Amino acid sequence: MKIVILGAGNLAWHLAPFLRKNGNEIVAVYSRTKFSAVALAKKVKAIPIDKIEDIPSNADIYIVALQDKAISSVLKSFKFIPNCIAHTSGSVSISVFPKQFKNTGVFYPLQTFSKTRKVNLNEVPFLLESSNLKTKKILSSLANSISTNVHFITSDKRKKIHLAAVFANNFVNHLYSIASEILKESKLPFDLLKPLIIETAGKILEDSPEKMQTGPARRNDQEIIKSHLQLLKGQKNRKAIYSLLNASIIDKFKVKAK
Repeated sequence: MKIVILGAGNLAWHLAPFLRKNGNEIVAVYSRTKFSAVALAKKVKAIPIDKIEDIPSNADIYIVALQDKAISSVLKSFKFIPNCIAHTSGSVSISVFPKQFKNTGVFYPLQTFSKTRKVNLNEVPFLLESSNLKTKKILSSLANSISTNVHFITSDKRKKIHLAAVFANNFVNHLYSIASEILKESKLPFDLLKPLIIETAGKILEDSPEKMQTGPARRNDQEIIKSHLQLLKGQKNRKAIYSLLNASIIDKFKVKAK
């Protein structure tokens, strides 16, 4: 299959080589930043493009792996009607495509990507959506050539999944960052927490997060909570986050205060 990749960021950096490895031809890589387009294009032996009007019109499918806020404007800038086109966003609806585009879809891999880390796409859930049967067959063929975990999901459900992913990934990582800062301020290494982090992640693979919840808020241990709040005195943001999460856990389990 002949593919044009729009975008040269973290996701495209992983997806394009995987698609090529599975027998597809990456015809071109588009990015507004020429350096980025050249870097990824070189990796997959494609033509680098930094102008929308230079995108070739003969590809079988165009995969739009851009930031959410850029998708609509780039789609409106197309100088031709693509044979088939899909974006990779978790939160942008399939309705974002111009009405004259007939074969449209979503090709969303549910994973976090960084250029410096390898990701095994074989295990990544691919959440697909299509405007018609033709697009469904194309997206299904591509996704199944990459992953064993492929699902067709509506835009509404995909947005809910993306919301859940923000809680499970982005917010959790921010809490790691706060924990790291707290330790650093006392000249302690973040490595101290890594066995705990690994064990916590391992536990929720075996049972529900609700059953695995532990800690002062789970027990509603107000003495410990108050001592932590004292340590956070003068730290407005951290104190607010700590208090909000404690309140949420206490409300969920409704354990009487100790």
